[in-house]
Amino acid sequence: MVDKRLSGATSGATNMSKKYPIRADGLTDKQRVFVKIYSENEGRLTPTECARQAGYNEDSANVRASELLNGKRYPKVVEALIKRRAEIERTHEVKLNKHVQELARLREKSLSEKSYSAAVNAERLRGQAAGLYVERKEIRTGSIDSMSREDVLKQLKDLGLTGEFKKDGNKTVLSVEEKSDSEGPKDITPVESEGSKKQEEV
Repeated sequence: MVDKRLSGATSGATNMSKKYPIRADGLTDKQRVFVKIYSENEGRLTPTECARQAGYNEDSANVRASELLNGKRYPKVVEALIKRRAEIERTHEVKLNKHVQELARLREKSLSEKSYSAAVNAERLRGQAAGLYVERKEIRTGSIDSMSREDVLKQLKDLGLTGEFKKDGNKTVLSVEEKSDSEGPKDITPVESEGSKKQEEV
């Protein structure tokens, strides 16, 4: 005699396998969709949202997502995720030779379309990728206000300029002159007076 509970359990399992057939890779259709969504949106969507989008019930999506990511419970799903991640990494892999060839293709296309600035930019990027250009940046902090007078004069001297602090009423003004071998010092401090305005008008 067959126990009715066992009979019902086996027929339910058969119905489940018809409703959610397992494919050759060992995954159901929903699991396969979950793997695709999760691997392509990792870091942008939560596992729960991935489960919802894969078709799992809204109320239990967080539990399903947790179960699907458990390697002991669903090893085939985790294995498929790892495989899919590796495929994505290979697709988006950047190799120098491939990168330089793509930039050359973009340059040629830009030249054929007479888009010269894009062509120049693509060529410059090719040179950077090949290591032909070294980008140097100097970041200086502070200002002339935080420097002592001696430091300001020293910095001007290093730049090939001479400077002098002068008292102008209640202000101290820095007068800067360019060193010149032939004519002596040349004043390059911008000065505006009424006389210079009249001269420009004439």
